[in-house]
Amino acid sequence: MLKTVSETKLSKPRKIRDGDNSSEEIYEQIYVALLEHRLLPGTKLAEERLAAIFGATRARVRDALSRLAYEQIVELYPKKGWFVAKPSVDQARDVFEARRLIEPAVMYRLTRDITPEKLAQLREHLRREMDARARGDKRAIIRLSGEFHNLAAALAGNSSYTRSLRELSTLTCLVILLYNAPISVSCRADEHTDIVEAIANGNAGAAAQLMLDHLDHIEGALNLDVVDNEVDLEAIFKR
Repeated sequence: MLKTVSETKLSKPRKIRDGDNSSEEIYEQIYVALLEHRLLPGTKLAEERLAAIFGATRARVRDALSRLAYEQIVELYPKKGWFVAKPSVDQARDVFEARRLIEPAVMYRLTRDITPEKLAQLREHLRREMDARARGDKRAIIRLSGEFHNLAAALAGNSSYTRSLRELSTLTCLVILLYNAPISVSCRADEHTDIVEAIANGNAGAAAQLMLDHLDHIEGALNLDVVDNEVDLEAIFKR
């Protein structure tokens, strides 16, 4: 049975014994912290502090941060260290421009190749989103909203789309945080529902247009006010 994105790479990391964190596990924990808006743009990611938090070597931490830097989610400044990326206004627009090219193509491919199993996974994800909203679990709402787009790309069956959307979705999380877009406006569950119903009805054109409208709503919720906040890394990754 095909696993959903949420069941594989994007699931919340399991608790790990001190001293037993691989670079992959460190990467995933930082990645989920970004998806859940627990890490803010501009946050310094000191290797020594993270190594102590994760009970890992600095080399493992550096490997994880290097991977995030390759994905443009983290930036390395000489003599200053690693920082969560702070996308500029132009970079934010570039992210949405890229998503407008990729995600309609995902909709066409997914609608063409939809199966009862894939549709069930999409609807199960929607159920989890609604459940998180009913519980008022803001972290889960944020994470699941972003994962919806990654799940659609994974189910479409194109690895390049999946890889690109994973990076773009995380950058979008940073943009939303940096430019203060309210989550209730930026990623509405009813829009996800409408997209899934269009896919279920075999209407690829409608699914693609609904996705474009959805991206317009997310970008339209942004503003140019940047909030600079300090965060406690130990509290974020406390287990």
